[in-house]
Amino acid sequence: MSPKSKELWDREPAAHDFEAAADYLSLLFDTAAVRAVVRRLRTASPTTKKAKDLLRASGLPLLPADDGEMNKDLKKVKKGEKLSPVLLVRGGLYHDRMLTVADGYHRICASYHINEDEDIPCRIADLPPPPAAAVRRRS
Repeated sequence: MSPKSKELWDREPAAHDFEAAADYLSLLFDTAAVRAVVRRLRTASPTTKKAKDLLRASGLPLLPADDGEMNKDLKKVKKGEKLSPVLLVRGGLYHDRMLTVADGYHRICASYHINEDEDIPCRIADLPPPPAAAVRRRS
């Protein structure tokens, strides 16, 4: 992480980030999978990824510069407040999704608007494997 990156980001996600991730993931996965993924996110080793790569891998569009929620994050950075690391879920081909941003989409976009090559601190967890019956149905 560059010295500039360290100035933008906290080292650890806030407790409410994990709650927000669980809430969002509950729209996509069953309760058992959500619990497993959030547990993995809490214990995952911190890493960094570039803003542009996170958007590409997730398939999410870059929010426009006038997006209200994203601008709240940009204002935090201008005030010297640090952003929370993002929480990501790697799904893989058997889940029909490569990367899900469980929490931090607006922060990724804000960082991209600052510098698309910005190293963003993140935690990445893998989805649990699907039940064997689900795999057989897809074959």
